[in-house]
Amino acid sequence: MIKKPLRNRLTPVVTIFVFVLSFACDKERTRFPVLQGPYLGQAPPGADPELFAPNIVSTGLITRDVAITPDGDEIYFGVVAGNYTYSTIMGTRLIDGKWTEPEPVPFCRDIRYRYLEPALSPDGQHFYFVTNRPEDEDGDSDDWDIWAVDRLDEGWGDAYHLGAPVNSENGEYFPSITKDGTLYFSRSRPDRAHFIYRSRLVDGRYTEPERLGPNVNSTAGRQYNAFIAPDETYIIVPVFGREDGYGGTDYYIVFRNHEDVWSRPINLGEKINHPTGAEWSPYVSPDGRYFFFMASLVRPLDPEMGGRLTYAYLKDLYTQPRNGNASIYWVDASFINPLKPEGF
Repeated sequence: MIKKPLRNRLTPVVTIFVFVLSFACDKERTRFPVLQGPYLGQAPPGADPELFAPNIVSTGLITRDVAITPDGDEIYFGVVAGNYTYSTIMGTRLIDGKWTEPEPVPFCRDIRYRYLEPALSPDGQHFYFVTNRPEDEDGDSDDWDIWAVDRLDEGWGDAYHLGAPVNSENGEYFPSITKDGTLYFSRSRPDRAHFIYRSRLVDGRYTEPERLGPNVNSTAGRQYNAFIAPDETYIIVPVFGREDGYGGTDYYIVFRNHEDVWSRPINLGEKINHPTGAEWSPYVSPDGRYFFFMASLVRPLDPEMGGRLTYAYLKDLYTQPRNGNASIYWVDASFINPLKPEGF
C-alpha cells in the first residue's frame, strides 16, 4: 500500500516548491527553440546512426521508448531520472507549424508511480503504456501492467487497465500493436525470465496470450521489448547472450511469412549493436523510413585534453547526451528489407 502524504503539514512547503519550480520552468520555457518540420525539424539520418534531437529529446537523462502518430504530428518518448526512481512519458505536438516543448502526458504525472514504453495503434486512436500504478488505489504497485488510453475529440481520455488475459500476476511490458489490433508484449516470470507473447483481438476482446516460438524467444528467458511491424511481417527483438552477439543485449530481426512461420533471428549488425548494452527499446517510424533505438554510449575524450580528465569535463559530460546513460538514436531503415531471407 502507498501511504498518502500528510497534506496539512506539507501544503505550505509544496506551495512554495511549486511556485519556485513553475518560475524556473517558465524561465526554461523561454529558451526552448523554434522547431519546424517533420521529426522535430531534425536533419534525417543516413546509413550511420545519429542521436535523435540532441539536447531536446536526448538530453543526458536516461531517454528511451519512442512512439509517433501516423501523421507524424505527435512524438512521445520516455524519460528516467534518479536511477529509475522517477520515470514518465513525454509528449510534443506540432501545432501551427511549430513543435511544443515536451512535457509529461496528463495520465503519466502521478509521482507515486512510474511510467514507460509508450505505443500507439497504427491508426493513432489508442495509446498504450506500462506502469506500476495499481488497478485500484490500494493495490500492489510492484506489478507492472499494460494500460491504455483512447483518443477523444478533445484529446486523450482517461487511462484504463487492460485487464486479463493480457495482464497477469507477472509483469507485462512493452506493448506493440499491429493493424488488426494484435498486441505483442513481453512477460516476466518470478525468476526474472522474459519471453515475447502475442494476443489476438477478436470481437473486441483479447484472446489468451501465446508465447511465441524459439526463433522469436531464442534464449532461455533473455529477450525483451519486441517491436512488431504493423503488417506483422517482422519483429525486432532485443536479446541478451546469443553467441552471434556483440556483447550485452543486441537487436535482432525475425521475419514472418503468411503461414505464420518465423525466420531465424538476424543480428542487426555492428552499426546498431555495441558491447556496452542498454539496447532494449526498438521502434520503426510509421512511414517505415527510420529505425529508432535505445543505446548507452559515451563520447570520446576531447583530444585537446591530452588524455587527462578534469572536473569541469565530468560535470559537462553529466549534463549532455552520450554520457553513458541511454539515449535515443535513429538511422535510415532501408537496411531492413535486404536482411529478409528467401521465402519471407
